[in-house]
Amino acid sequence: MPMFGNFQKTSDRIFVIGHINPDTDTVASAVGYAWLLSERDGLNAIPARAGALNRQTSFVFQLLQLEVPVLLTDASPRFESVMRRLDVVSPEKSLNEAWSILTRTGGIAPVVNSDGTPYGIITGSSIFDFLRDLMGPHPRYKDMTLEQLLDIPCREAATTDIPKFPAGTRIKDVINRLLRMEQNEYWVVDENERYLGVVRQRDLLNPPRIKVVLVDHNEPQQAIASLEEAELLEILDHHRLGNQSTHSPIKFTVDIVGSTSTLVSEQIEDAGLSAPPSIAGLLLAGLLSDTLILNSPTTTDRDHQAAERLARWAFVPGSPLEDENIRSYGEKIIKAGAGLSTQDPDELVRTDMKIYETAGYKFAIAQAETSDIYEIGDYIDKLKQALQNLINQNGLDFAGLMVTDVVMGSSRLIFVNAPSALEELPYRPLPDGTLFAEGVVSRKKQLLPIVLSLLEV
Repeated sequence: MPMFGNFQKTSDRIFVIGHINPDTDTVASAVGYAWLLSERDGLNAIPARAGALNRQTSFVFQLLQLEVPVLLTDASPRFESVMRRLDVVSPEKSLNEAWSILTRTGGIAPVVNSDGTPYGIITGSSIFDFLRDLMGPHPRYKDMTLEQLLDIPCREAATTDIPKFPAGTRIKDVINRLLRMEQNEYWVVDENERYLGVVRQRDLLNPPRIKVVLVDHNEPQQAIASLEEAELLEILDHHRLGNQSTHSPIKFTVDIVGSTSTLVSEQIEDAGLSAPPSIAGLLLAGLLSDTLILNSPTTTDRDHQAAERLARWAFVPGSPLEDENIRSYGEKIIKAGAGLSTQDPDELVRTDMKIYETAGYKFAIAQAETSDIYEIGDYIDKLKQALQNLINQNGLDFAGLMVTDVVMGSSRLIFVNAPSALEELPYRPLPDGTLFAEGVVSRKKQLLPIVLSLLEV
């Protein structure tokens, strides 16, 4: 299936999407904000995700019986964004039927086999070329009437050497090659090479940009690929600034709260609306996950108020959460994402991982949750190898993993290829090479600021 389905074809659609390696808050805020933009503003907003759902987020979607947002990993325009699904004619039909289509499509009649695969394309030029070749060596055809000529099967006049491209092909990957070709039309096909539409060369030169709203991030290295090719409309976030420049002014909201889901819930209330129980439950999951059930240092009074607000909307009769309260629901969410033993190390260091750049360094810090911080001892070597793989595959200078005990409220840190500046981290070194960060549970508010300050000296 093409990455965008048919979403990119409609120019008024707006994708609301969070960061790569999505966590529960980033997916929840995308779904919630897309709902608000549709309900409040009448916009055709589509929630999207920039990667696979982690275990915790998958658990929440299954519990709430919600449809998983569409996958959107790259904002570069595809063939499907400019294709036209023109009417077709079969190869055995007469040229007269193709001529009828030509008059309605601006000069193109796709010829498609009975199994749905492309046969050829008839244009005014191909018809004249056919008639010239037909009459040249056969003078007797000069006496044929126009009606007789139009009774000839379409297959005789169709150009068949037409390039075919899957709907999800990025235009920028092939445009230089297409400009060197003599053809002006190209097939767009599905994964089974069946006809989807036709693209003209001139339409490929200036494809429409997809419209995007970013939630829960603003740094380009955490965003979907080729974001610069999209039309960025808005950013809603609660992290440090690291945003890229835009072609025109946009709405930009960054606020000091524990989760982007909090910001979405506030806007829903300000609009005089209440979210449906399932969406309220999803936003509450994002809030409780990001704030460790309102116990993280990032938690504010507004997060507590948002949790009460979302609980009022979510814990209603008939809802999957009708028998829950904030504490019981939060514990289920945290438990669904915690634990090291059931996760592949390479997957674990990518599930909640963010890449940063500062002072000439490009590095990643991942975070994993557990209910037993001593569990890490059995997996240190494997986790270090996974971090080394992460470095190699992403061209990083170093990488770290923050394993947070959600019960104890502390973390242990593993670094690979760490620069000497990080030897000054104010955490107790342990014999196994990890660092014990007592009381540290927030990557954003507690760990990252210290790492950045040491690197930037």
